[in-house]
Amino acid sequence: MTETIKTPTSAEVRRWRRYLADERAEAAVYGDLAERREGEEREILLGLVEAERRHEQHWVDLLGERVGRPRPVAFRTRFRCFLARHFGPVFVLALMQRTEARSPYSQDADATDAMAADERIHEEVVRGLAARSRIQLSGSFRAAVFGANDGLVSNLALVLGMAATGVGNGVVLAAGVAGLLAGALSMGAGEYVSMRSQRELLDASTPNPEANTALPHLDVNANELALVYRARGMSEEEANEHALETLTDLECAHEEIREAAERAPEPEHESLGTAWGAAISSFCFFASGAIIPVLPYLFGMGGIGAVLMAAGLVGAALLGTGAVVGVLSGASPLKRALRQLAIGFGAAGITYALGLLFDTGAL
Repeated sequence: MTETIKTPTSAEVRRWRRYLADERAEAAVYGDLAERREGEEREILLGLVEAERRHEQHWVDLLGERVGRPRPVAFRTRFRCFLARHFGPVFVLALMQRTEARSPYSQDADATDAMAADERIHEEVVRGLAARSRIQLSGSFRAAVFGANDGLVSNLALVLGMAATGVGNGVVLAAGVAGLLAGALSMGAGEYVSMRSQRELLDASTPNPEANTALPHLDVNANELALVYRARGMSEEEANEHALETLTDLECAHEEIREAAERAPEPEHESLGTAWGAAISSFCFFASGAIIPVLPYLFGMGGIGAVLMAAGLVGAALLGTGAVVGVLSGASPLKRALRQLAIGFGAAGITYALGLLFDTGAL
């Protein structure tokens, strides 16, 4: 009996072609990233390319003669490749993480179970690759985002609050510039002190490499070394046993303490970033955010027109910073952008309303 081959509908052909184009685009992005990486990361990215090629072949086989001409490279793919070339992989990987998470294969009968499973695992692979870049970026990025958002919101609130009181444009401009300088210097100094203090706390928990010189003189019966291991979380029995082994072989003990001193603080310090990096990022990004609500007054605008222009410029900037945070965190850029906008305008609106209560024209 001859098996009847089902003729796909036009809707199925369109869907399969879209899937084919998506697979080719994802393979192109991973391939572009792989060209700029080396070692293990390059091998992982090439493994993702190979997987996407397998998925691509599945849709080619289903389409057969209906495969048609390849679709032009989508704008989003060209944009991701641009980000990879000029800003490093973190933006691209964050975007690809969301793409893999939204794969429709698990709900599509024409995709195999293996393909759906691949896409689910690809999300975790990309998440792991992105985590490496996020760790390197996290310290200064946190300070930069906090600084920019604080500059936008606080100075907009200051400018709108002063404008609402009815004072002259010169006074509003002076208040905005003063708020910019005071806030940027305060943010920079605060971030530096905060980061240095946190590093000093971590350093205080680092094993002292000089402690190994005391080992040959320890009283084996008193076994003070066991207290060290118990303080690090071992049970009394485990600590006593480990201390006895350590004192039996002092050479190993020297090496163990040296390695602990070298390795222990590294993960925390790496994730924190540098104090100067955080301070400079905070200063620059606060200033870049705080200058935006002042721009209308710098160019001679005044009254309600300047208020609306300042609010519009800051609103666009808040949407932008929120979207960037959303992309890098693997979350929805739109939701993060709207959240930033709501928070910023909420704070500025309250300050503007308070300024109206102190209208100088009514005094």
